[in-house]
Amino acid sequence: MAISKPEIIYEDNHLLVLNKPAGMLVQSDDTGDMSLELWGRKYIREKYNKPGEAFLEAVHRIDRPVSGLVILARTSKALERMHLQFKEREIKKLYWALIVNRPEEEEGTLIHWIKKYRDRNIVQAFNETVKEGQYAELSYKTIGRIGNDYLLEVKPVTGRPHQIRAQLSKMGCPIKGDVKYGARPEKNKKLIYLHARSITFTHPVKKENMLLRANLPSDDNWNKFKSF
Repeated sequence: MAISKPEIIYEDNHLLVLNKPAGMLVQSDDTGDMSLELWGRKYIREKYNKPGEAFLEAVHRIDRPVSGLVILARTSKALERMHLQFKEREIKKLYWALIVNRPEEEEGTLIHWIKKYRDRNIVQAFNETVKEGQYAELSYKTIGRIGNDYLLEVKPVTGRPHQIRAQLSKMGCPIKGDVKYGARPEKNKKLIYLHARSITFTHPVKKENMLLRANLPSDDNWNKFKSF
C-alpha cells in the first residue's frame, strides 16, 4: 500500500508542522526511503523557488508506523528554542490510540521503567527500577468504544522511545496492529493505530500560545471514530 503524502497543519518563516502519514520515516535512514524531512525540504524548495538545500530539521520524532503531528524548524534559532521547550517539558502532546482489550480502569496513570534493547529495536516496561531503565509516565482516558475497539486519549509526561506502545501493552491493552508489542497483525502492516492528535507549545519567535490538531488517517478503523 502506497504511503499518502503529509498534510500541512501550520507554516510560517520559522516552523513547518506536518501531519505525518503512518509508514513514513521522520528522518532518513539507510533504507533510502522518503522521510518527512526530505519531503518538507522538497516542498519548501519548490514553493519558494529556493536554490540548494533548504534548512529544515525535525524538532522531535514519532515512530515510523505512527501517524500525526511533527514539528519541523525552518531556522536554527527556532530549532534551538523548540528543543529547549521539549527539554523543560513545556510542550504538551496528546495521542489517540485504538486498543484491542478493555482497560480495567477507564482512566488512570501509568508509571514504569523503560529499558531499550537496541539489537531488536524494542523496549520493555517494568513496574520497578531496573538497570539502564528510564522513568516513564503517562495518563490515559477511555473516550470511546465501537465493537471490540477502545479509543484512548493518552497524555505522555515523559518522552521515552516506544513509551506509549510499551506501557499500554504492559497494561494488557496493546495498540491495534502493533505486532511488536503483542497485538495481532492488521491488513495494513505499515501502520499501528496510534496518532499524535494535538500539540501545545509556545511559538519560538512570536511567543504566541499554539494549539494544533491533526486529522485522523483515512482508514476503515479510524473512520469509525472521526465523530469523537
